[in-house]
Amino acid sequence: MEYNVNKFKNILLAENQKYNLVSRRTIATDIDKHIEDSLAILNYELLDEKDVVDIGSGAGFPGLILAILAANSHFTLLESDLKKSNFLKLLASELSLANVTVIKDRVEQIGKDSIYRERFDICTSRAVAPINVMLEYGLPLLKVGGEICLWKGRNYLKELEEAENALAILGGELTTVHSYKLMNDEEKDRVLVVIKKLTHTPDKYPRRVGIPTKRPL
Repeated sequence: MEYNVNKFKNILLAENQKYNLVSRRTIATDIDKHIEDSLAILNYELLDEKDVVDIGSGAGFPGLILAILAANSHFTLLESDLKKSNFLKLLASELSLANVTVIKDRVEQIGKDSIYRERFDICTSRAVAPINVMLEYGLPLLKVGGEICLWKGRNYLKELEEAENALAILGGELTTVHSYKLMNDEEKDRVLVVIKKLTHTPDKYPRRVGIPTKRPL
């Protein structure tokens, strides 16, 4: 597993020079911090034998990194950007990750697809959109009883307040908020927000592409 994580870092640094998958100024230490942040969920959630969907996987955080460590679970990585989705496919191949499926599509489209709707045990997402938007993206993909886990920063309380309407409409309930810090940070300025799906999502959600961000619930 450690070998695969190191190989992931080397591939990302090399490919980033071509495609700008993360900031061009990113160095190995920065990637280590992204990896540590991605793995924070393992301190609080059991990902053994789960069907996980990761929204906006980007350069592999957190979904692909978690797939390396949680080999008994299956990870579906959703990424609408062509270069990034191709990079994720390259990584899955180079690292021989049989537990990874990469889908290049918008999450609003996937959420309407009967193959994926209400299929997953856990939905993860890191630094993609505000909580109210993420609920409309993620809850339709979860089974009743499933959980959406969102990586957030210091403004999470404001986001949770703004998400109250979305929680009521989409049938979610805040379970817990885990606070933690990274590497040499002095304060716990990172949180993992965990929301449980209590009821089936109304058929009209998610709304068509672009609407969740333009008109959040």
